[in-house]
This record gives sequence, structure tokens and C-alpha cells, in this order.
Amino acid sequence: MPLKPLERAKSRLAAAVGAARPELALAFAMDTVAGALACASVRNVVVVTDDARAASELSALGAGILADVAGGGLNAALAHGARAVRRDRPGAAVAAMNADLPALRPDELRQVLEAASAFPRAFLADAAGIGTTLLSAAPGTELLPAFGGASRDRHSASGAVEIPVAGVESVRRDVDTGADLRAAALLGLGPRTAARWAALAGPGRR
Repeated sequence: MPLKPLERAKSRLAAAVGAARPELALAFAMDTVAGALACASVRNVVVVTDDARAASELSALGAGILADVAGGGLNAALAHGARAVRRDRPGAAVAAMNADLPALRPDELRQVLEAASAFPRAFLADAAGIGTTLLSAAPGTELLPAFGGASRDRHSASGAVEIPVAGVESVRRDVDTGADLRAAALLGLGPRTAARWAALAGPGRR
């Protein structure tokens, strides 16, 4: 999972949540990591970040922390993470996943990863059908991440297979805007995000 420094993370969310944005970005990441670690198909989670506070909080949950590639951007960070995992476990399957899935359900992630295991490379489109929330690579296969913007088309063009799984909305529902956060809340937010959202929204929206 990639995570920007919290002061720069989730910039599009600022219009909806104001100064709470960094705290919500951290809560998203913590609930995503906790959900992934609770998934029966996940052996370990590595977060690529240079944010010291996020690294401390996520490490306490059980995630491995890897320093980002200076100036490399999102996809360089993901490729860096995949290489680091495979230095320790050369035969590992790897998956890159967004760190902003605060409604993530472990069993839905398990379904996605089990479906992905049938293909050398596979991806899951986001709820909008434009981007990507997860990309997997089987043992011996390069990840070749192309996240950002209209990544669904780029991953498909690169030869990755779109994962044919229904009923896994918590794995598709990344959060970039206030509308995304409200949609994730309807699915059921993880405890850290739920607490932040309740404090932000006030009693009338809890």
C-alpha cells in the first residue's frame, strides 16, 4: 500500500472535511491495513510511506513499513514495495492496494484475491469504473502498476485481467471526495474512520 505524507494526502477531500483531512487520511489507512491483515488470504502488509507518524501507527497494527522512493511517484512506490517483498520471499504473489478503503471487509478482500490467483496479473476496478483499487501479480510475474486516473483502461491494456467478482463493494470503494466518504459510510466504515467521521459530521449525521 502506498501512503503520501499525511499533510499532502487526500487533497481532493479538503473541500468536504477541511483541516480534518490528514487525520481522516490516517484513519483510512489504519482501517485499510487492519482489514487487510484480518484477511485469511493475506500473509503480510507492507506500507510504502515517508510519513513518520503514519509509519508508527501502521507498524503498531502489524504492517511492515518501507521508505518511499524519493521523487518516484505512486507507481514507483508500488513497484518498490513489490520488489522488497520478493527480496524476502522470492516466490510470493503480490498485490498493490489503495490505502483509502475505510470500509474494507476482510472476507470481500479474500474473494478478490482468490479470484485474482487464477491469472498472472489481475486488477479490480474502483466503484466509479474508471480507476483501480487492487492489482495482483502471481509468483514470477512483475506487478507493472499503472495506478492513477483512468487506470482501469491502462491495466487492461497492459494485459492484466479484470477480476470478475460481484458483491465486493468494500474493496472497490476508495475515498477521494466527500461523496466517496458518504458512500463508504453507507457500506459501514472501519472503527477509526467511523470515529473521525462521527466527530466531524456531528450528532445529526451519526
